[in-house]
Amino acid sequence: MRILDRYIRTAEERDRADRAEALAVRFAERAFKHDREGSFPFENFEELKAAGYLKLTVPRRYGGDEISLYELVQLQERIAYGDGSTALAVGWHVGQVLHLRTAGKWPEELFAGLCRDIVSEGAMINTFASEAASGSPSRGGKPETTSVAADGGWRITGRKTFSTLSPILDRFVVSAYVPEEDCTADFLVRKSDRVAVEETWDSLGMRGTGSHDVVLDGAWTEKEMRLPAGQGIDDGGGWLLHIPACYLGIALAARDYALDYARGYRPNHLAEPIASLPAVRQTFGEIEVELRSARSILYSAAERWDRDEEGRAAMKPELGLAKYVATNGAIRVVDLAMRVVGGASLSRKHPLERYYRDVRAGLHNPPMDSSVLQMLASDALGERS
Repeated sequence: MRILDRYIRTAEERDRADRAEALAVRFAERAFKHDREGSFPFENFEELKAAGYLKLTVPRRYGGDEISLYELVQLQERIAYGDGSTALAVGWHVGQVLHLRTAGKWPEELFAGLCRDIVSEGAMINTFASEAASGSPSRGGKPETTSVAADGGWRITGRKTFSTLSPILDRFVVSAYVPEEDCTADFLVRKSDRVAVEETWDSLGMRGTGSHDVVLDGAWTEKEMRLPAGQGIDDGGGWLLHIPACYLGIALAARDYALDYARGYRPNHLAEPIASLPAVRQTFGEIEVELRSARSILYSAAERWDRDEEGRAAMKPELGLAKYVATNGAIRVVDLAMRVVGGASLSRKHPLERYYRDVRAGLHNPPMDSSVLQMLASDALGERS
């Protein structure tokens, strides 16, 4: 049994996994081009839409599949195996829909409209919160983007960075400061002539996510599009496991590339391929320790989150641990795979150097390593015997 298949539990999960893998094969064929150009893979998203991937986490009552977090992790790993950028980008959409479904943060009528548009039109959603001055929203910075009551609604002005999926979205959520109330609020905004995407995304890795700047110049949204603060329940942020799933998918691809290389490459001074060498086998053993440990933690956390609805809020340390172990482990796996392949791994003709660049992005996705460590420390120090 392949390592990728070890957490498949049912025939239905097997079927979905097979369909995701078929998509990933095609995405892998395009990944080199989009990485080299830094272009957005529109064709990948057309295929995701046609395959019903965009509605996987939509509730059944609105025509979706209502898959679990555990199943989402399975599928995100497989998409990332083909193209990490596509997996991370679509993960923000399917993950946030799962979050809205379980946390109930939006008014039901508004959520229902989004879900129906996802099912019927292939609509997508993401939240744009990061700004150059305030940094990551997870650190608590106040947005410089402002929202002012006007024209029976709201006029929003500002610039958002790291706006993943910006080339393809027709609506998105933005966080903005409301001066007259001295508070920050979230607003659902539709694309208009007052919204511009500036193609600023030219990064080391994850070059195909379309994470450009979005500039709002008095963009108008209806009064009802201000999302209520404090509505819903704390679900622990389990949906963010789409992030470690993505980076483990990339690491699995790197591992398999190195395995194929080691099985087939035989320098002329050896009688057998390098897979027979003790040092190479030792390296693969280290790769397996990283991957198997991280995946065990990831799938255990996802399964528990699905099962223990009332305990989700208390799972933040465990969920953070899964992200920490997976992303740091993925970086080490790709590094070890490159050591097996040697100097050829640096060539841009081969995917390993792209995997190496892409996995590093995980360090800058939430929750950050320092936040996870502080959370784990607080959890330990708060124990009572």
